[in-house]
Amino acid sequence: MQTIATETSVVGDLEVGRQLTGADRCDSCGAQAYIRVEMASGELLFCAHHGREVHDKLFPIAKSWHDESAKLLEDHRS
Repeated sequence: MQTIATETSVVGDLEVGRQLTGADRCDSCGAQAYIRVEMASGELLFCAHHGREVHDKLFPIAKSWHDESAKLLEDHRS
């Protein structure tokens, strides 16, 4: 069974522990990556926009889908 990981969680038998940082860049455009996709051939990183764009095509064949795009909606006023 395949699920979407948000924050640090477990996807199937795979623990997704490393959160994405500002140093992680989208493979499509170079913007900050918020989505990490593990494929059989390796890892892909996407910004929220490009992650949504490729979701329907890649999600069914991905080993894991780690989505931190909810960080974009957090209120950073402290």
